[in-house]
Amino acid sequence: MKMSPENTRRTLFTLILIGVALPLIFKLGLPIESSENVQMVYDLVNGQPEGSHILLSFDYDPASKPELHPMAYAVARNALERKYKIVCTALWPMGASLCADTFKRLKEEMPGIEDGVDYVNLGFKAGGIVTIQKMGSDIRDVYPADMSGTPIGELPIMDGIRNLTDFAFVYSFSAGAPGIKEWVMVAHDKNKVITTGGATAVSAPAILPYINEQKQLHGLLGGLKAAAEYEKLSGHIDIATSGMDAQSIAHLIIILFIAVGNIQYHLIRKRKRGE
Repeated sequence: MKMSPENTRRTLFTLILIGVALPLIFKLGLPIESSENVQMVYDLVNGQPEGSHILLSFDYDPASKPELHPMAYAVARNALERKYKIVCTALWPMGASLCADTFKRLKEEMPGIEDGVDYVNLGFKAGGIVTIQKMGSDIRDVYPADMSGTPIGELPIMDGIRNLTDFAFVYSFSAGAPGIKEWVMVAHDKNKVITTGGATAVSAPAILPYINEQKQLHGLLGGLKAAAEYEKLSGHIDIATSGMDAQSIAHLIIILFIAVGNIQYHLIRKRKRGE
């Protein structure tokens, strides 16, 4: 039976709805290959001694949450499993809240971790690159207390931490400026601290030269696909992988409809020529 254009559209939209919804409900874990840049980040995160201090900077807002939040969760979870001490900052106003959201979920899934002992959210500080420069001198001048108001001196996790050089590496989840580029210029170029990060897929190409040519950035997670690759490497399949599965199935459905439409078109042309 020949379908009307309206019914065809409804069928396509229904199939895409089902194709997107199912992977988000049931984890499929479709095969995905890890890129060299993601492998570099994973090796860095897993290559530090137990008890190392690392700095995660949440430099994004809710608009970039679908891409950057999954990788923030994946990296933070991996670091906690490695028994690292995580110090969090934010160069974007909403970054501190997104950090709090990440660790709220991690505390539910990993009940043993303690605020102020295993991790700390220092909150947002305006100033961009100037703030980073001050952290290179004395982080306690920039953040005299954490986000909840507890003085830095009362936090066990901050014992022995004075400036950026006391961290094993710096990781920026970046949606723009200030973000990865500013951390590279100050943390890496000036203070010689290993710097890595994650970015949205659209901004990743502008950051790649820092890896390929300048060697200033140690790997990069670019977009949701890279977050899914990291989940695979860390052995904890989560929302990034589900999101990529949904995207892949939606693309497959669209390709099938394009193929069927082209086949139908050529059959109609052939029939008309015969007539």
